[in-house]
Amino acid sequence: MGAWNFTSVMEFILDGLSNHRNTQILLFIVILIVFILTVMGNLIIIILVQADSSLQTPMYFFLTNLSSLEICYVAIMQPQILAHLLSGNGIISYTRCVIQIFVVLTLGTVECFLLGIMAYDRYLAIFHPLTYAVVMSKLRQLQLASICWAIGLLFGVIYVCCTFRHSYCGPNHINHFMCEMPVVLKLACDDTHVTEAIVFVMAAMVLVVPVFVILTSYGLILYSVLQMKSAAGWRKAFSTCASHLVVVTVFYGTVISMYMIPHSSSSPNRDKQIAVFYVVVAPLLNPIIYTLRNKDVHKAVAKVLRQ
Repeated sequence: MGAWNFTSVMEFILDGLSNHRNTQILLFIVILIVFILTVMGNLIIIILVQADSSLQTPMYFFLTNLSSLEICYVAIMQPQILAHLLSGNGIISYTRCVIQIFVVLTLGTVECFLLGIMAYDRYLAIFHPLTYAVVMSKLRQLQLASICWAIGLLFGVIYVCCTFRHSYCGPNHINHFMCEMPVVLKLACDDTHVTEAIVFVMAAMVLVVPVFVILTSYGLILYSVLQMKSAAGWRKAFSTCASHLVVVTVFYGTVISMYMIPHSSSSPNRDKQIAVFYVVVAPLLNPIIYTLRNKDVHKAVAKVLRQ
């Protein structure tokens, strides 16, 4: 037996967002409302893009992918959070914990690269309008989306293999509302330094590369906007870029803080407080930010309602 990792833990106990019953009920109501709004908002985007031919452009193709991803993400994560808040019982089996880590990290990796591609798409549309239709053809769109999903699945498998190659034979209490890889690794009975190094390198690839693409793309766009003589055009472009950067900051900032910044033992609730932003807040922000000031979407809504 000494040559093999031995796992005696059959389930994990999630401490959840709060131990106070009144706070749990309040959080249940808030997260339930956010869950409904998130699913509805992203479904509306998908329906509008499919119903209106004027929205069937590369930007909305990637936005549809993002909306589909967000629906999958919240459908997997938030019902469990709601069930635990309602029952006050945060028990999750070992197998479900493995599946949850795999799905969450797979979808999270896909979203990281997808947001980077969306920013690059905007750069091409503004700086290379004559060749944009050729460069971002239907085939290229499918290729880029497929690459995002393939990388996500590959990294998800690697993350899970790295996490659960360790033995879990002792404490099974997780101070979190879900199975989060860095938190689960703390419960391992053997040395995790190599795994943590691998996770850090992979997180750097998943997070730093797309962030660099996003900041470069929007930086060039904003620089171009500053050269414009039209004050109205300047305000519109700046407003659009700024709103998109809000989504990027909330999502990437919190994930980087979780996976790449060393954690302090003085704030034991830090992990789950950070996770709330990319599990609950970011999926709701995406449909709002990308459609609220979008005149094309407004026209599509009016057209669908008339029909």
